[in-house]
Amino acid sequence: MRRASTLASSVLSRTLTPTLHEGGALSTINHRFLLVALYSTTSNTGSSHSRRIFNPFSSSLGVAGALVSAAAAASLSQDVLAKEPPLAELVPKEVVLYQYEACPFCNKVKAYLDYYDIPYKVVEVNPISKKEIKWSDYKKVPILVVDGEQLVDSSAIIDKLTNKIHGKEIVESASDKDDDEEIKWRRWVDNHLVHVLSPNIYRNTSEALESFDYITSNGNFSFTEKITVKYAGAAAMYFVSKKLKKKYNITDERAALYEAAETWVDALNGREFLGGSKPNLAEPCCFWGVETHPLSEVW
Repeated sequence: MRRASTLASSVLSRTLTPTLHEGGALSTINHRFLLVALYSTTSNTGSSHSRRIFNPFSSSLGVAGALVSAAAAASLSQDVLAKEPPLAELVPKEVVLYQYEACPFCNKVKAYLDYYDIPYKVVEVNPISKKEIKWSDYKKVPILVVDGEQLVDSSAIIDKLTNKIHGKEIVESASDKDDDEEIKWRRWVDNHLVHVLSPNIYRNTSEALESFDYITSNGNFSFTEKITVKYAGAAAMYFVSKKLKKKYNITDERAALYEAAETWVDALNGREFLGGSKPNLAEPCCFWGVETHPLSEVW
């Protein structure tokens, strides 16, 4: 625990100190940190996605949450959420996200939609029966339906939406170096960060049950479905998390999470954003990739 606290202090210090030198108002520090650390998510099946709500009086942020929040805080501007809404005529008219609430890939897509202020509806998928996506040949989540077109795979979804709402000239406007860095860190999120999350969220049976209790509270499940999903899902993900630890040689899941947070902060190298003067596509992916389960012990 001492090591965790030391790491948290280190990351927080490195994240917030530059702000002190930039003009110095304590309110600026609080604003940027609270934007990250005190977010929570609520959604209802079939309803419009609720915006994240800040709770400045929250005191339940864990050490890992502080680390990840610090990493994300380092890549937020002083403007609220650093949003870049597209032109109104380019915003899709109807967007529906089929998801699991605790799925990091689904949260990555939600991060993108929220960042660009694209309205969308959420349909929580029963992870056992998957009845909500029986209409699709693709049996995984996320699935995003944009004006009737089905998009699958979180990274492909983000690429296709970027082309839709901005046009290819935006993607191609970056230099080769910038483009390579963005691709590198988006791959890092997909190939490393997300695989560190499950062993932390489903670390033991009690935390796995806690996670699925949260998941079933967000879906439109019957009482029987809630019981089935909670216990069968928790058991399945507990064993999946153990397999992931073995596959990716994770001996200490908490240490791996702290290291990931440090890695992200190091990558910023004193910059306001990974993308330089403004965020690139890697940043919402990283930030909301970790926002898989706000009530979990890990956060």
